[in-house]
Amino acid sequence: MTDSTPQKTASDYFGAMGFEYDSLIHRSVPRYDAIIETLIDYLPSHPETALELGCGSGALSLSLVKYAPDCDFTFVDASEEMIEITRARLQEVFPDTVRRATFVTARFEEYNMGVDQFDVVTSSISLHHVDDKGALFRRVRESIKSGGTFRFIDQLSGGTEANHARMWNSLMEFMGSPGNCTEVELQSMVDHSKAHDHYTPLATHFHLLQEAGFVGIDCVWRDEMWTVITADVA
Repeated sequence: MTDSTPQKTASDYFGAMGFEYDSLIHRSVPRYDAIIETLIDYLPSHPETALELGCGSGALSLSLVKYAPDCDFTFVDASEEMIEITRARLQEVFPDTVRRATFVTARFEEYNMGVDQFDVVTSSISLHHVDDKGALFRRVRESIKSGGTFRFIDQLSGGTEANHARMWNSLMEFMGSPGNCTEVELQSMVDHSKAHDHYTPLATHFHLLQEAGFVGIDCVWRDEMWTVITADVA
């Protein structure tokens, strides 16, 4: 019997999926591979240190390490199960990089990113779980070295209630189409979203990033709710 009760936390919810998460994300996010490719296209050349916030099951992690195999990576996720899946997947393909990598089980709000630690900070469809994005962006800004970059994929709200409703309905139609999510999966994700997601408009992201001290802020890819945002450190 399937338990459709919403998990207590986002990490519980996604951690319980394990390896099934990769399949689900492709069935619930339109053009998922194109989003990942876009983020990689906007990374700087030859970063030496990089942080991924919310590595999940390692989909972006694999692309990051393929792009910069000599980089020293730190992978953070609130779910210990996801951390171990990412570690195992990377170990199969990039064992040398894994030996240098750091894997941390922690919530973003509690993880000490340090100051001037990273050339690049990235994230994929994770930051909308954070309510106080302004505080998070300030800490991310502090952790990035001068000349470094912040690149992230996330799920945003529309700029108006009407636009957001249209985007949400479009997403539900995609997820519910044949071959994508089952009724149980769809209802579970809707319940999870109501309990844990904090969507904010693109304009709010730009404002909070600017307040945090980022420059060169841009949205380089968007498909309704899904975006790739870039921001730099002078």
